[in-house]
Amino acid sequence: MAEKNGQAAEEKKKGGGMKKLIFLVLILAILGGGGFAGWKYFWVPRQEAAAEAAEKAAEEAENASKVAPAGPLVPLEPFVVNLADPMGRRYLKMTLDVEVLDEAASADLTTAMPKVKDSLLLLLSSKSFEDIGSMDRKLELKNEIVDRLNLVLGKGRVRNVYFTEFVVQ
Repeated sequence: MAEKNGQAAEEKKKGGGMKKLIFLVLILAILGGGGFAGWKYFWVPRQEAAAEAAEKAAEEAENASKVAPAGPLVPLEPFVVNLADPMGRRYLKMTLDVEVLDEAASADLTTAMPKVKDSLLLLLSSKSFEDIGSMDRKLELKNEIVDRLNLVLGKGRVRNVYFTEFVVQ
């Protein structure tokens, strides 16, 4: 009887080893599948995105060579205006350069300087600190200035304006 119990114990050990082997193979298969899925969904798209980014950068470089040359720049005198704040304590000092279409537009801008200054002074003095405090608002202001100058000089004659000094106090 003792012999039968010994054999039964050995059979249990052999069966337990088989379960461990199956469990180990199952764990390795799950880890391998997870590794493959991670590689497939995370690593491959990054490589494709990097290739697309490189292609896009090359395309932008090619398009940059096709951009029209910059027009003449006309510097304007500094503007100092009180902002439309409730307490009236803040003011803006701004200097800008105006990029125009061609030399004829540059001459027209110089000739129309009183109208330009009047238009810009009215625009700037209507702004509050909140209207020009952030970067997005400054970009909006640049677009508004371009629109105002195009109203004075004629549509499309002013390409851009560049702030060379912008101080709010």
